[in-house]
Amino acid sequence: MVTHEPEPSTGDALPPTTWQGWQQFVDTPPPAPPDPGALRRSVEERLAYHSDFVTVRTPAIDTISTTVRTLMVLGRHQRATARPSLIVTGPPTTGKTTALLQVGRTCHHAETARTGIHDQMPVAYILVPPGASAKTLAAEFARFLGIPLTHRMTQAQIMTSVCDTYTRAGVRLVMIDEIHRLNPRTSTGAEATDLLKDLTERIGATFVYAGIDVTTTPLFTGTRGAQLAGRATLIDCDTIPARRGTSQPFRDLIAAMEACLDLHRHRPGTLPRLALYLHARTGGRIGSLARLLRQAAITAILDNTERITKASLEAITLDHLAENNHRPRHQANPRRNGHSNGPPARPEPP
Repeated sequence: MVTHEPEPSTGDALPPTTWQGWQQFVDTPPPAPPDPGALRRSVEERLAYHSDFVTVRTPAIDTISTTVRTLMVLGRHQRATARPSLIVTGPPTTGKTTALLQVGRTCHHAETARTGIHDQMPVAYILVPPGASAKTLAAEFARFLGIPLTHRMTQAQIMTSVCDTYTRAGVRLVMIDEIHRLNPRTSTGAEATDLLKDLTERIGATFVYAGIDVTTTPLFTGTRGAQLAGRATLIDCDTIPARRGTSQPFRDLIAAMEACLDLHRHRPGTLPRLALYLHARTGGRIGSLARLLRQAAITAILDNTERITKASLEAITLDHLAENNHRPRHQANPRRNGHSNGPPARPEPP
């Protein structure tokens, strides 16, 4: 019998927006599902596991991973102009940031293995601050690698320090999240957008942007938007449909998540049978689904039921977006208006 190694504590986890936090993130093994041959984990270990939980590989993650690696190779020896970039867009809670972090972790290890240089920093992860100006955005780039700044430094001086340090550190992939916060229609937003363009031309790295419904924001308008659209591939992390042709992608996702639960009395197959209910409850958003199942699993451990049922799922209040979208539809009766989208659904098992 295999003994279980206690999982490392994440109480002192650092944010991945600094190089120390990013290094900690890529060096920490991701949560692993329970091993049938291992000793049972303790209550605290299982609570910690469901709090973090596994990241199920989705078609979006696979597509982003393949595209990023291709673009990195494509731009590896490009010198004259900015390298081709990638934009990951989609509605809230559809897994954009999760996909970005997982792809970044994979690229970090792949680039380190390719070069054999273990003290390099091949991947940088930056958050666009609210109301970002060119100088505050440049400061975020500096903060990631711990570049010391003073109040007297000009934007040009910060830019020079950032570009030189990123080049010496061997950064090959720059991931910029919350890109929808930039508004090039304002003077500060336009300057910040121009700064990003300058960085793509001065740092020898592939840039990946992620944001909420980016194509509907001012980022794709005007001359600046045309330049961005002309250089970037677009991948849409949309909600997951209940059906796609003959397949049931949302049900498959639920089954994959259920297989990773660490509950002692949960009945396998319970959650896939609730696929239609769960799709209506979450709107097909992977972030809302993951939160719902994680919260239900933690509740099942704390109240000692050790299983997830429809009743226990109904008792959980989800994020406001999911609740606001679901509850009115769930309580309404479409047949009152004399029409229906199909035959009534079979009663869901408890």
